[in-house]
Amino acid sequence: QDNSFEQFIINYCNEKLQQIFIELTLKEEQEEYIREGIEWTNIEYFNNAIICDLIENNQTGILAMLDEECLRPGTVTDDTFLEKLNQVCATHQHFESRMSKCSRFLNDTSLPHSCFRIQHYAGKVMYQVEGFVDKNNDLLYRDLSQAMWKANHSLIKALFPEGNPAKINLKRPPTAGSQFKASVATLMKNLQTKNPNYIRCIKPNDKKAAHIFNEALVCHQIRYLGLLENVRVRRAGYAFRQAYEPCLERYKMLCKQTWPHWRGPARAGVEVLFNELGIPEEEFSFGRSKIFIRNPRTLFKLEDLRKQRLEDLATLIEKIYRGWKCRTRFLLMKKSQIVIASWFRRYA
Repeated sequence: QDNSFEQFIINYCNEKLQQIFIELTLKEEQEEYIREGIEWTNIEYFNNAIICDLIENNQTGILAMLDEECLRPGTVTDDTFLEKLNQVCATHQHFESRMSKCSRFLNDTSLPHSCFRIQHYAGKVMYQVEGFVDKNNDLLYRDLSQAMWKANHSLIKALFPEGNPAKINLKRPPTAGSQFKASVATLMKNLQTKNPNYIRCIKPNDKKAAHIFNEALVCHQIRYLGLLENVRVRRAGYAFRQAYEPCLERYKMLCKQTWPHWRGPARAGVEVLFNELGIPEEEFSFGRSKIFIRNPRTLFKLEDLRKQRLEDLATLIEKIYRGWKCRTRFLLMKKSQIVIASWFRRYA
């Protein structure tokens, strides 16, 4: 019930993960249809980039305001930090505070004066501002690092490399918030170079009990995790897409005109292949560089036909090999018989 700095940065990380989920599964997929020239009706969805900007913006973000309070001279308290947030973020639609002098919160008794509330993608969360400044500082004093580095134990010395006199840095150590922000940025950069698969877990109840489903709780998670928009995009879009070259290479044995070699462009070969198989036109679309297949059952049909064709080809190869082997043995026996007969007649 009481959320402080730790929960704030955890929720910030969740926002960034949700953002990359949106980028890769909703935004990127719809943009791919447009790039490939596929007829497409855009599906609206909530993009939480505005919430991420509220937290991480280098000038007006909450983390930037927190770092500024930690670094500025003079008396710094959690209340002064909240006052700064009220000045900078008061007009933001996802930020709420009783001290922001906004009439819509003056009578909101659920929001104490020492708290602020952020409307995250998964719902509103209220944060107790107490402790934010101290927890963000999290300073490891230079003399302590130097003392630990002088220890005889190799492990302790390795844990405090910043205590090495040769690496003394007079700059103020980075705050906990800025370190976490940099770590999240590195994580996002790493994820964007991968091809991630998502597993969305739904918590069925708050009792951690089996066979109990709280409908309101489940619906809340489905709505705020963006699963409804994802399902709408998937149902309206195409279940499978692949470049023409690998598609033709995989399924070319299903058509006599493309097997064993197709001499023309790959797209033309795929068109001949799909026409030969009699796949309905509404089940696929030709993009600029890819073939798009709408329903999984069409792909399953292609895979089943390919599997059967491979079995037929394997049987054909086996038949030809056995015929060659038997004929080779027969010719050898015939040649041997002639040699034996000729030598027998010579001495008969």
